[in-house]
Amino acid sequence: MALKVFDLACDAGHVFEGWFTSREEFDRQCERGLLCCPVCDSKAVTRQVSASRLNVSGASRAPATVPAPSDAGDAGRQAEMLRQLREWVRSTDNVGAAFATEARRIHEGDAPARPIRGTASASERQALVEDGIAVMPLPRILDDEQLQ
Repeated sequence: MALKVFDLACDAGHVFEGWFTSREEFDRQCERGLLCCPVCDSKAVTRQVSASRLNVSGASRAPATVPAPSDAGDAGRQAEMLRQLREWVRSTDNVGAAFATEARRIHEGDAPARPIRGTASASERQALVEDGIAVMPLPRILDDEQLQ
């Protein structure tokens, strides 16, 4: 299943990406107030005009396949995508409350580069972003209590 990558922005001017199964899914999530800015948590999120994107970095390799769920409906596909996302998140290094410190150490080359997860306040996330360190809060459905 191909995902649509949209450039999004909040009312404070923070720009970020969102991945959706369709434009309609973006609209549904926006209407339900499910989208928020990863920097300031604003729910005033809008889609920005963006250029088409072609991910060709792995063009010489065979494309990765996502196993089709037994239920061919949207709910089945979304459940499978969520399961795979949870597996990936579960495989990251949980650094807990040291997230901001460890993200900065990785960015500065003082710690090995690896995907990490943990907790950070909105102000800590803002400081990381201002320093050019990419961070993204996880939705509650992916938080550590649900990952155990």
